[in-house]
Amino acid sequence: MMRRTGRRPGASTTREQIVAAAAASFSSIGYEGTSMRQVAAGAGVDPALVRRLFGGKEQLFSAVVAAEFRPAEAAVTLLDGPRDELGERLLRYVLDLLGEVARPGPLLGVIRSAATSEHAAAQLRELLAADLLAKLTRALGVDEPERRAALAASQLVGLAIARYAVQVDALVSAGPDELAGWIAPILQRYLTGPAPLRVGGP
Repeated sequence: MMRRTGRRPGASTTREQIVAAAAASFSSIGYEGTSMRQVAAGAGVDPALVRRLFGGKEQLFSAVVAAEFRPAEAAVTLLDGPRDELGERLLRYVLDLLGEVARPGPLLGVIRSAATSEHAAAQLRELLAADLLAKLTRALGVDEPERRAALAASQLVGLAIARYAVQVDALVSAGPDELAGWIAPILQRYLTGPAPLRVGGP
């Protein structure tokens, strides 16, 4: 068996603990309310270590977003299957990240933070639309990949806010299968459907 190289297990574990503590803080009190000292306390480490490993809160938030989405790994997984079922795979992947409505995962904190912080919004745009979803649309070889990625992102973020943050009753009561029946075809349309004709265009 090949030995893994890179960070020592201890250092890696500490980094992961800090990212997990930061994700929990961003989820519960948002980006603006989170401090490096709070994250350090949550991870059981000295604040100086958090600053040494991540720099500042912006870099720490970026690490949380990357850890949640893992765009390169997710893109490979999502593309592994029938092309006409990609919309459903994408929806279920995001629902898994969001978790249960009563106990949402850290991804909801990322989305909430994006509503109040420009840095958080920029990170969410970069990782969700410009990275993960754009990877999918470019790999599909469809036209207007960036626009398709942005439209799919808008659908997913809107669902997250309406179901988990606002808790619209009809969405809260719907299970993953029912949501897939309604939303997956829309995502599929954005990802692989024909682009609409441009009025007055060529």
